[in-house]
Amino acid sequence: MEFSDIERILALVKEHDLAEFELEREGLKIRVRKSGGVPTMFHAASPALPLLQATAAPQALPAAAPAAAAGPVGPRLDEEESLELAVVKSPIVGTFYRSPEPGAASFVEVGQRVKKDQVLCIIEAMKLMNEITSEYDGEIVTAYVENGKPVQYGERLFAIRTA
Repeated sequence: MEFSDIERILALVKEHDLAEFELEREGLKIRVRKSGGVPTMFHAASPALPLLQATAAPQALPAAAPAAAAGPVGPRLDEEESLELAVVKSPIVGTFYRSPEPGAASFVEVGQRVKKDQVLCIIEAMKLMNEITSEYDGEIVTAYVENGKPVQYGERLFAIRTA
């Protein structure tokens, strides 16, 4: 992949105001995630090669393996801690809601203990409210998505410490 291809990906992310973009092709994986309004890109040709972090500027900076990004809500996790966590991902595309209705208390909060099959959030898709439940017993460590924001299939919603 040429640097000009990467620049085009970054331009598309900015133009379409995408929160995250991921491409995997022929052993090459690129993930672009917007944080604080500036796209951040992690690129790995193979697991043995170092990861590169690039910004919207036309320069690439070598970086250590990225720690689990905390997203807009919750504490930042270091790499060792993230290995102990179970990540709940969105099973559908839709709008993320932390509570059953506007003004109501959230289903779960960071730091709260949850049980398997407990409702964590709702994702609205095509006017249907889909309850997303925990597959794990544990403690909510991170909430990756803000209330009312769109989510993509496979996007991280919550990190749960299962130990």
